[in-house]
Amino acid sequence: MDLQHWLGRADDAIQQWADTFGPYERHPSLLVEDDRFATAFEEFTGRLKDNYPFFHPRYAGQMLKPPHPAAMVGYLTAMLINPNNHALDGGPATARMEREAIAQLAAMFGYDTHLGHLTTSGTIANLEALFVARELHPGRGIAYSADAHYTHGRMCRVLGMDGHAVPTDDRGRMDLDALEDLLRGGRVGTVVLTTGTTGLGAVDPVHEALRLKERYGVRLHVDAAYGGFFTLLAGAEGPEGLAPEPWRAISRCDSVVVDPHKHGLQPYGCGAVLFRDPEVGRFYLHDSPYTYFTSTELHLGEISLECSRAGASAAALWLTFQLLPPTPDGLGRVLGAGRRAALRWAELIGASDALELYQQPELDIVTYFPQVDPAGLTAVDAASARVLADGMSGPDPVFLSTLKADRAAFTARHPKVTADAEGARILRSVLMKPESEHYVERLHDRVERLTQALAQE
Repeated sequence: MDLQHWLGRADDAIQQWADTFGPYERHPSLLVEDDRFATAFEEFTGRLKDNYPFFHPRYAGQMLKPPHPAAMVGYLTAMLINPNNHALDGGPATARMEREAIAQLAAMFGYDTHLGHLTTSGTIANLEALFVARELHPGRGIAYSADAHYTHGRMCRVLGMDGHAVPTDDRGRMDLDALEDLLRGGRVGTVVLTTGTTGLGAVDPVHEALRLKERYGVRLHVDAAYGGFFTLLAGAEGPEGLAPEPWRAISRCDSVVVDPHKHGLQPYGCGAVLFRDPEVGRFYLHDSPYTYFTSTELHLGEISLECSRAGASAAALWLTFQLLPPTPDGLGRVLGAGRRAALRWAELIGASDALELYQQPELDIVTYFPQVDPAGLTAVDAASARVLADGMSGPDPVFLSTLKADRAAFTARHPKVTADAEGARILRSVLMKPESEHYVERLHDRVERLTQALAQE
């Protein structure tokens, strides 16, 4: 795609539509001379250079990458109109696009029926799911794994609910035996299962948790904000294929959250929440005497805790899905490249004398640490911090991140490492850009050389 060409076409298309309403005079208070704008724009673009190269495969730090050009064009085109998807009269076209895109997401997760909408983030999407959980099970709390995103504990406090962190196993997945011990007490109404933790990319055993749903009458909510689109690789052939059981089980869970602004190639912020039972919409009932007046159809604001939301987000997602739908042959190919890159790097680390794999990657997040002598948590922590800092300097930078692993988690995976501290930072690389597949050897070589340089000091 020629981005400049299509952005020009976008401006032309919206201007032709605007011209059908007749000419009018712009108010002088809004007019800005080009010379004056040029000065501000020069400073603006200069400031933007104070960023990491999220677009480049040498950036393998946090969960950041640029949106697809189709999403950029879709967002910017709709932004020229600036619709608000709260009420149908605020954005009739983009509201329909949102419903269609949500239906595609529901089909991706195997929902036969659904109620859902876009949000500005996974945090807000999870808040809505926990809000509905509170209304259905008043006085009962929420259980989530100790490795789940911190948003769940935070949102429990916002909602006035008890949050219960459940221990994880030696792969970072929720320990279902520990969960069942908690459920026996009757204090939990909803269990949050994570398909793709943001630290390790671990996938909770959703399919095995279904029996607990039946036994204890709890709701199951799936936080798939990061990993949700990996359901497209469930049962796929080739090394990128994932065991289908936990992903297929999502269709039997009560709600699910996914962030298209992660693996869905969208700009921030674009999250989504879906409920399997449309009847939960009754918990959102409210009235607005000046808002819902142009249609008897259900307005998106009537099934959302948020009010104003950018219709441009829905437009960007809809347009992207026309070209790269949430199917194995669409976005699945993008996800597959990142997954293969992670597996390849794990192989390279396994053969390295300088680096050691923390645990085998499940999705596209690779965790590892420098081999040190003597092998202790204090030395691992210091070496990881040095590699992170040194990697970002010099003519051949590499951008990583670190993850804090506590003593118990680290020694469960690597018992030969001396537990001389409460924990240690390890290195973490997110390979969510498909270009990583063809760059991973270079990433490995750079990190390995950084580690070897430390050993020679």
